[in-house]
Amino acid sequence: VDPTDVMAERAGIPADRVIRLNGNENPYGPSPKVLEALGSFQNYNHYPDPDQRRLREILSDYLDVPPDHIVAGNGSDELIDLLLRIFVGVGDNIIIPSPTFGMYAFSSEICGGEALSVPRDENFEIDVEAIKLAVTPKSKACFFASPNNPTGNIATESQIRALLDFDLMVVVDETYYEFCGRTVMPLVDEYPNLVVLRTFSKWAGLAGLRIGLGVMQPGLAQTMMGMKPPYNVNMAAEVALTASLEDRPLLLERVKRIVDERDRMMGMLEKIPGIKPWPSMANFILCKLPEGRGQEIYEGLCNRGIFLRYFSGGELKDYVRASVGLPHENDAVAGALAELVGG
Repeated sequence: VDPTDVMAERAGIPADRVIRLNGNENPYGPSPKVLEALGSFQNYNHYPDPDQRRLREILSDYLDVPPDHIVAGNGSDELIDLLLRIFVGVGDNIIIPSPTFGMYAFSSEICGGEALSVPRDENFEIDVEAIKLAVTPKSKACFFASPNNPTGNIATESQIRALLDFDLMVVVDETYYEFCGRTVMPLVDEYPNLVVLRTFSKWAGLAGLRIGLGVMQPGLAQTMMGMKPPYNVNMAAEVALTASLEDRPLLLERVKRIVDERDRMMGMLEKIPGIKPWPSMANFILCKLPEGRGQEIYEGLCNRGIFLRYFSGGELKDYVRASVGLPHENDAVAGALAELVGG
């Protein structure tokens, strides 16, 4: 995701006129209590606690799971990387139901592994039988997001239980949990091969501070705590997380606003001939553009200062993903798409 000033330069407009809806970011930003807490905290000269004691206690209260089940990370991306370092070596592979979040394949390849992409079905649902057929003796884990990025749909509990019955680690990335309220975290005590990831980037507006968490059984959590960099979660992120949880009612009200806007935006997009928006349980909507016109329409949006996530190839060729923004931004997206597709 480019910085806003780079987008502004490309569109030839002031930065404050850019409509930045390509990163699934929270348009309302962090809680005011976060800004106040960051300004008043005095101990930035101290190193964070490498054992994350206070942080894990706070997260334990929030998630209603024991502290020894929790590991915090420098964003959930770091936790993805740590899990792959634990389970994947040179010549091993992971299974990813595609399309999905790109960091699973990226981090696997850094570890010397391979990401085996198993296509989802025509409705972007996980194909459990296809995954079963794809598993090899070198398969170590299955990574996927629920709700899935970029398709917005969830995996059912029955699908996840079926995957957990394979001889694999199953990592369920619930980055967008707060926008749908569906979780498999209660299954962690039942399955030692399950890890559930969460983040404060989306619902709490802390994407720039990098704070994520993983919930798993204590043995794996202890291994991850021993492998992570000692000071992986910085003090500013811990302060911001704490203040966010103290202001949960406000943040969840903003989540509700985003969900309401998502549904309103879906209604606008459905009325545009030539565009197929996919139902979403996250804070974005995936749209299929007219075949062969994706690049042209994307460039037209950029020239208007509207930046969405564009997919130029693969199974999502001629698709864009629009993050849900403020009401006037969503109106601008729908209006520009109607004009460009009609033109």
